Amino acid sequence: MAGTQAPASETGSAPEPASGLEAAAPQPPPRSPDTITFEQIRERAYELWERNHRPEGFEIEFWLLAERELRKERDRQRADAAPAAPGSEPPPG
Repeated sequence: MAGTQAPASETGSAPEPASGLEAAAPQPPPRSPDTITFEQIRERAYELWERNHRPEGFEIEFWLLAERELRKERDRQRADAAPAAPGSEPPPG
């Protein structure tokens, strides 16, 4: 029978699907230690919203502002933690 293929389970080329909830929910990729989480953004956005007297209708703006602030903080921490490369400082003028 030319042109017919055996099911993946018979060839052994595809892993068997996990049973239960593991099969339905994809696993998130591992996070790096400096990844900003959904929870961190949510908490910062809430703080910003409260500081601004809880205005209605600005959820997206506060979310984006929180995300931007957290990224700047993370980048600043990275820059502070990175050792200065030799010879990268400008010569004294």
